[in-house]
Amino acid sequence: MGELQLRDVYKNYGQMEVIKGVDLDVDHGEFIVFVGPSGCGKSTLLRMIAGLEEITGGDITIDSKIVNNLPPVKRGIAMVFQSYALYPHMSVYENIAFPLRVERLSNDKVEEKVNAAAGILQLTERLKHKPGELSGGQRQRVAIGRAIVREPSVFLFDEPLSNLDAALRAEMRVELAKLHNNLDATMIYVTHDQVEAMTMADRIVVLDHGIISQVGTPLELYHKPQNLFVAGFIGNPKMNFITVTGKQADETGIVVTLPSGQDLDVKVLPRDDIAGRSFTLGIRPEDLTLKQADATIEITPSVVEHLGIHTVTYSSVEGASNTFCALLPGSAPAKVGASISMGLNGADCHLFDENGLAFDRRLAVSALDPAEMHL
Repeated sequence: MGELQLRDVYKNYGQMEVIKGVDLDVDHGEFIVFVGPSGCGKSTLLRMIAGLEEITGGDITIDSKIVNNLPPVKRGIAMVFQSYALYPHMSVYENIAFPLRVERLSNDKVEEKVNAAAGILQLTERLKHKPGELSGGQRQRVAIGRAIVREPSVFLFDEPLSNLDAALRAEMRVELAKLHNNLDATMIYVTHDQVEAMTMADRIVVLDHGIISQVGTPLELYHKPQNLFVAGFIGNPKMNFITVTGKQADETGIVVTLPSGQDLDVKVLPRDDIAGRSFTLGIRPEDLTLKQADATIEITPSVVEHLGIHTVTYSSVEGASNTFCALLPGSAPAKVGASISMGLNGADCHLFDENGLAFDRRLAVSALDPAEMHL
């Protein structure tokens, strides 16, 4: 089994709180990804699970056993680090076999396990090579193979792809997803790259300054972020935010007034006492359109990126808290300094209150095709 529970877990360095009361349940076979900006505590939390960092408070349970005081080797985990941490003088075979040698398994058992791991990772032809003769992606596979042979309850990955180039990262994402399916293993993966999170995770844990801001499937976080932080972190390009004024609430949603004076009916569950209050409207760049829509925003791009399939524009817009980004079709007639009228629909927008908490959208993620719930 590979079940993991965190209960009110804290980590302090002197007077500084790094992890601030984390609660999390991970079921057997799940692929969980910790994401968040640098310094949010994601690697520290992973190292606490691994036993490489002492916890200040709370309990960590693996397969129904509290492991707070157990050394890493006794926890039933295996960790893959950002650096490959391979022995350069050893062959691929001996690097993978090293933890088995430490356990003093028989040569026959070592050979069986190493060959099985090499077959899964497509390293059979490389077993006699030294790490210096391998590509970055192959070295990372060797490090993963060293974890596989231990047959742990939980695999821990600390930004394992960050040293690879873009093409290799994409290739290794596919390999890790296949590995997860083949092993039916529980995996906890740390990354700052939301593309890795969105493409591999069963569930994503978004961390912000040592607390869990939201936990959910990739599409839950994309369509129904619970707060401004998650809304701005999940999605590439990031969500646009504009300050708007509440006008009224009705059965269809909440009507807000844009800085241009136009009204927009945002399809969220209504609340009382809306009129005159300041809210934040969230608009994803991909939800802007050149077609007729509920309201319009005039933009004058200062930067235009032609990417073939897409054209991305960046502009200054009244009321926007960040550079306003639009993701348009590749054929869009966008030019620097040329004004464009962008359409937005209330059903596509998000709305956040003065505390940064999201209004419930009428869009029900549960109504999406279950086959599309994981990217």
